[in-house]
Amino acid sequence: MRCKKKTMKNLLVLSAKADDYFNLLQEYNFPELEIVAYSSEDEARRSIRSSNIVLGEPLLVAKILHEARCLEWVQSTFAGVAALCAEGIRRDYILTGVKGIHGPLMGEYVFAYILAIERHLFETKENQTAKAWIDMPYRSLNGLTLGIAGLGSIGKQLAKTALHFGMRVVGFKRTPAEIPGVERVFDGSSLGEFLGLLDYLVLVLPRTAATNGLVDYEAFKKMKSSAVIINVGRGNAIVEADLIRALKNRLIRAAVLDVFEEEPLPADSCLWGLTNAFITPHNAALSFPRDIIQIFYKNYQRFLENKPLYYVVDFKRGY
Repeated sequence: MRCKKKTMKNLLVLSAKADDYFNLLQEYNFPELEIVAYSSEDEARRSIRSSNIVLGEPLLVAKILHEARCLEWVQSTFAGVAALCAEGIRRDYILTGVKGIHGPLMGEYVFAYILAIERHLFETKENQTAKAWIDMPYRSLNGLTLGIAGLGSIGKQLAKTALHFGMRVVGFKRTPAEIPGVERVFDGSSLGEFLGLLDYLVLVLPRTAATNGLVDYEAFKKMKSSAVIINVGRGNAIVEADLIRALKNRLIRAAVLDVFEEEPLPADSCLWGLTNAFITPHNAALSFPRDIIQIFYKNYQRFLENKPLYYVVDFKRGY
């Protein structure tokens, strides 16, 4: 059954925070737009058949995407859109992502851990519990080298924050480019040289075929034994078995991990018990509905005017 042409636009909101999104949408003037909102794909199945716009979580949307008859545009509520870029998933619509809102949150997370590690905050709290007055020498961030793998909007924000602390910033990306605040950008052929320079490595990489297993045991062997890896991108970038081995063998100092190959991280993973691994439940930068609605509002105006939308995703690249 083909979609019937309509004057009104039909928006389906599909998110665990559907009520929040629906209430926020009422605060804006969205001309020619009818809105329904659901928190599960089962509830949304009937509505998606007549919806030409979807605002939703990629994993939920992907489950019923094939049932959309009128689909023109999907606005993701998350930065990660891998579920909608997978092989075999339809691509006959415009997919837009989320940019410009997660950078500050990622910066807070990354530098909270860098400062905690350098100032020995975790050890100091243990000493407090033991009523032990132990002075632990620390070093300043000034002069340390931060390597950022993935220099999109979040990576660029991290670079700016690092400069405030006087850090030296180098980067790694698929194709060479000049990035403000980044001293040098390495490409795929110089990964080993890049890794050998770093005091901290932050991964902000999307989930693509090119990033699968990028950091393996050979990569850890090229890093300083005092180096720390922080992954706030996607779990596929690190070979977890190799990371566990590297941490156990003290090839690197520590790992701060917000993303994993399998989420939630299985209870039997060795990572839970490693003293030099710091684990968080993929919450380094949450998608707050009010921020997402502001992006959607700007894009909707452009959609009505037949103008190119902001943050269009390349299905082949996955970002």
